[in-house]
Amino acid sequence: MLSSKVINESHGQDSSYFLGWQEYEKNPFHETLNPSGIVQMGLAENQLSFDLIESWLDDHPEVLGLKKNEESVFKHLALFQDYHGLPAFKDAMARFMEKIRGSKVKFNSNKMVLTAGSTSANETLMFCLANPGDAFLIPAPYYPGFDRDLKWRTGVEIVPIHCVSSNGYKITREALEDAYERAHKLNLNVKGVLITNPSNPLGTSTTRDELDLLLTFISAKKIHMVSDEIYSGTVFDSPEFTSVLEVAKDKNMDLDEKIHVVYSLSKDLGLPGFRVGLIYSNNEKVVSAATKMSSFGLISSQTQHLLANLLSDERFTTKYLEENRKRLRERRDRLVSGLKKAGIGCLKSNGGLFCWVDLRHLLKSNTFEAEHSLWTKIVCEVGLNISPGSSCHSDEPGWFRVCFANMSDQTLEVAMDRVHGFVEAMVMNTTHGKQKRTMWDSRRRSLINKWVSKLSSVQCESER
Repeated sequence: MLSSKVINESHGQDSSYFLGWQEYEKNPFHETLNPSGIVQMGLAENQLSFDLIESWLDDHPEVLGLKKNEESVFKHLALFQDYHGLPAFKDAMARFMEKIRGSKVKFNSNKMVLTAGSTSANETLMFCLANPGDAFLIPAPYYPGFDRDLKWRTGVEIVPIHCVSSNGYKITREALEDAYERAHKLNLNVKGVLITNPSNPLGTSTTRDELDLLLTFISAKKIHMVSDEIYSGTVFDSPEFTSVLEVAKDKNMDLDEKIHVVYSLSKDLGLPGFRVGLIYSNNEKVVSAATKMSSFGLISSQTQHLLANLLSDERFTTKYLEENRKRLRERRDRLVSGLKKAGIGCLKSNGGLFCWVDLRHLLKSNTFEAEHSLWTKIVCEVGLNISPGSSCHSDEPGWFRVCFANMSDQTLEVAMDRVHGFVEAMVMNTTHGKQKRTMWDSRRRSLINKWVSKLSSVQCESER
């Protein structure tokens, strides 16, 4: 007999967000080996600035060689390390987080808990702040993985704060009160509000007015605030990033023990495989309990050693943040421009690794069934894995999250060609059935042949 966690379907991975990944893994796009495969646009990964990190590593071979002042530190790193983490790494993380926030917020490394990524950090906070059956309010649309990360093992419930496109998905007092009342009607004890800032999936940073409103709300309700700020260093356009800790300091509302921040290097540095995350809290009991829980998911000593050296290089981090933001802005602009040429609009974004794309005009009806049908066609026929709004708990059908930083310029061009061909075929065809399918299939084959031909010519040129 297996446990209920094994048997039931509460893990949240049966959503279209994860199903799209499964389809991609069956048929992944490759520029030469599989040019008709599915392009992965459902992965919020930052691959645009790896060369900067690789260049730093080339200039500092002693770090990868586990040496310091020409002496080996291998034994020191290989032996047992307690769960508090390496002081040099925590101090470097604190300084890096301050730099991202323009030194408007100071971080004390003693109030920091290291975790194996932000997934672990968010789940650990749920264990610390809520009991099974308690609830957290989260502005929707929200990251689909939260249905797994926050709920599956903790037993915590999520109640969406309904935000709408008509006001740019701003958090309002009415939406907060509505979510709070809905939770109570479901007999759920609300323990806090959790936000992602910048928002995943919207790609917009939370404004100072919204943060002020949220802090006033949690103060009145005597509940907690969790701010997931893993995309804070990706803000590339105005308004600039504002941390909840900065607003709390300015408001002087004595909320220190109620505010908790999650951070990670997965997005800002593009290092999800390193599994580096943390919790920052002024609540001593939370820090103490979370530190003990962190023993279930520690960051390896050699990873901490490497990143302590990297992040302590002030010249590098300054250059990296500036150049990375520039590249993200340029890539966002390329995606938005390409979609615009196909008659597709996006929510105006200023951060993150994705855009919130409006495909409502391509729906056969204003329903989530029509959205699912369109999504299936885009994944399986057009060959683009994007995330439908329903997987993000959007209230309005027809919105999709499209990632732009996890691919080369050439792959993005392929994706845009496919989008143009698909929209063109939809517009041109007024008939149904096989004729419509045949026109799109023909158009897609033409695009693939064009791309293969283009690659071949580039390769021929490089061989001369």
